[in-house]
Amino acid sequence: MSMYGRDPWGGPLEINTADSATDDDRSRNLQDFDRAALSRPLDETQQSWLLGPTEQKKKKYVDLGCIIVSRKIFVWTVGTLLVSALLAGFITLIVKTVPRHHHSHAPPDNYTLALHKALMFFNAQKSGRLPKHNNVSWRGNSCLNDGKSTSSSSSITKDLVGGYYDAGDAIKFHFPASFAMTMLSWSVIEYSAKYEAAGELNHVKDIIKWGADYFLKTFNHTADSISVMISQVGKGDTSGGSTSENDHYCWMRPEDIDYDRPVSECSSCSDLAAEMAAALASASIVFKDNKAYSQKLVHGAKTLFRFSREQRGRYSAGNEASIFYNSTSYWDEFIWGGAWLYYATGNSSYLQLATTTGIARHAGAFWGILDNSVLSWDNKLAGAALLLSRLRLFLSPGYPYEEMLRTFHNQTSITMCSFLPVFTSFNRTKGGLIQLNHGRPQPLQYIANAAFLATLFSDYLDAADTPGWYCGPNFFSTDVLREFAKTQIDYILGKNPRKMSYIVGFGNHYPKHVHHRGASIPKNKIRYNCKGGWKWRDSKKPNPNTLVGAMVAGPDKHDGFHDVRTNYNYTEPTLAGNAGLVAALVALSGEKSTGIDKNTIFSAVPPMFPTPPPPPAPWKP
Repeated sequence: MSMYGRDPWGGPLEINTADSATDDDRSRNLQDFDRAALSRPLDETQQSWLLGPTEQKKKKYVDLGCIIVSRKIFVWTVGTLLVSALLAGFITLIVKTVPRHHHSHAPPDNYTLALHKALMFFNAQKSGRLPKHNNVSWRGNSCLNDGKSTSSSSSITKDLVGGYYDAGDAIKFHFPASFAMTMLSWSVIEYSAKYEAAGELNHVKDIIKWGADYFLKTFNHTADSISVMISQVGKGDTSGGSTSENDHYCWMRPEDIDYDRPVSECSSCSDLAAEMAAALASASIVFKDNKAYSQKLVHGAKTLFRFSREQRGRYSAGNEASIFYNSTSYWDEFIWGGAWLYYATGNSSYLQLATTTGIARHAGAFWGILDNSVLSWDNKLAGAALLLSRLRLFLSPGYPYEEMLRTFHNQTSITMCSFLPVFTSFNRTKGGLIQLNHGRPQPLQYIANAAFLATLFSDYLDAADTPGWYCGPNFFSTDVLREFAKTQIDYILGKNPRKMSYIVGFGNHYPKHVHHRGASIPKNKIRYNCKGGWKWRDSKKPNPNTLVGAMVAGPDKHDGFHDVRTNYNYTEPTLAGNAGLVAALVALSGEKSTGIDKNTIFSAVPPMFPTPPPPPAPWKP
């Protein structure tokens, strides 16, 4: 049997197993064969097989299996990688051991810091059964029998629990409280992005809802028409030396009140009904994403506004409200409420009413009275004029509204001019505080409202790509208005001759003897009766509880301030005052570039012009 193999150098190689040649012959033959083979040059592999190990030359290449590379390149590559790895490790070691400097975001501005606190005041003013996370440790549930008293003559409801206490007492005055909620809602509609940036949007919406839910209890909100509503809960008249227990004679924590709290109702209270309608209508825009709740608020607003128009009268005529919150007229509330209902419903009948010349004339819109340019819980003209100017600036509805809208716009421009120092329309203190109430006590509430209006008008003009406005022949930049607002709010925050912040808990130097029952009596499980609390009222010691965020009534016309609990003209805060403050603070807070929300307020307003017809069908041959 023979096997044939292939000779790697050419030619067949026969191996014959039957061959009987001797080993010597085989060896001799092999040597002859080797010499023949070696007569040709051999490659390295062949030499290693046949000749055994020889002296090796240094190789110029490196075989990496899948690729052959130059030895020089291989050495350089490996060396570079090693050096790079060592360098990277060294740099990492340095970075890890050197102390780091974290570049955090810019700290919040003073307006944002003050905003957080100013909103807390509303938590401290809540009446009724408090929510779980109210965050005011010294407050608890209070006045849980409001409306349920046997002596209550109200024919509307037996549940008036909730709402807000007005100031340092425990009375619920619905007229200024409604204005406060309207102002808060307006600020949310315009500046929701700034509230969001400050982390306060949900908080301020909770505050508004607490007020709106309570207002719905003060009249039959499911009816289309009503003939009576609640105007006040509690009593504060101490005139004539009366010693009967009430919310002003007694000095008690609201949680300890055990005396009777009478309920006042009215059947001709146009100002109150129209103001509460404005509060519910503006809140309905804030809560537009909650359709059922928003519609509930709109329905209540429409019912109240109809009532205000049908049964004319001032809510404060002939009752104790005239001592504390006397309304001078209801015509301004007709314009204010009508404007808000138009924005909430899109129903043009409300706009027609708000732009009726006769109503504006009755309200004193064109009388040139300086006080009519000052926005307050009593006079809404300046606010209503700005609200309607907004419509002209962004939607320009034209005939038949244009003439009156232009008039309101002009009136707004005049109001803004009156705020500027160059015109000396109002006096200023030496410290720079504008005297919008002519040197009378409790000035700060009017100043906060004016700062809000000025900043808002400035932002309206910016959003409309208008660089400023005219005061007579003189043109003023929008920056001048913002500067006015800043100087006034900065004064309130502490940039004043006394270096005192008029917001409790803001800065290092602020009023410590605030005129406020709950804040001035310790929560020590001792119940102080009506007169028992007088010792806390008259104490010279600071309040044991800090009423965070409360803006007090403010300094006098000489920049003077007396931090005395018994002098409410200096040290008492109010709902309406703090609402204006919150609005001004959020308007000035954050980046100016954020601006206003142009569209949300118009979400219920239909297009001003008819929808264009659809395009014709495609042509077919």
